[in-house]
Amino acid sequence: MGRQYVDESLSETEKIVMRGRWPVVYWLGTWTVLATFILLAIGGYAWIPGSFVLPGLLVLVGLWLFAAPSIRMLTTEFAVTSKRVVLKWGWLNRKTAELAVESVESVQLAQSIWGRIFGYGRLIVTGTGDARIHFPPMAEPVKFRRAIESGRRKNDAPKPAAPAPAQ
Repeated sequence: MGRQYVDESLSETEKIVMRGRWPVVYWLGTWTVLATFILLAIGGYAWIPGSFVLPGLLVLVGLWLFAAPSIRMLTTEFAVTSKRVVLKWGWLNRKTAELAVESVESVQLAQSIWGRIFGYGRLIVTGTGDARIHFPPMAEPVKFRRAIESGRRKNDAPKPAAPAPAQ
């Protein structure tokens, strides 16, 4: 897929602290849908021998239901850098939402019982003013939140005072 947006947009002094990723259960879901429609197509061909219309339609629907979320997952990036929290989505039309780590005021986690069992959830990162980033479902959201919080603490740490000029 080549270089990713986050890599391309790093400043010289900026480093990636953590990359987010989609939950495995979401990928399994897309593959399950594709496999189900292929099996239905095989069954449709067995039900109406010699006809490729129903099986062909089932395969096309299955491919669409597989491709749409797969493209969305492959073209969405989320990361915490030493200076920013970044969400990028889109393939042909790129959209980004970014917050400076020092401007992050709160990080909210939404995690259902299934999310807790399978290790995924959603984060809402709120910055100063009206700035908000609503992240899609991600694997290990608590770890991602921890990366944001540790970046905030590093930026909140007092800077060493400049030495007094010699007299």
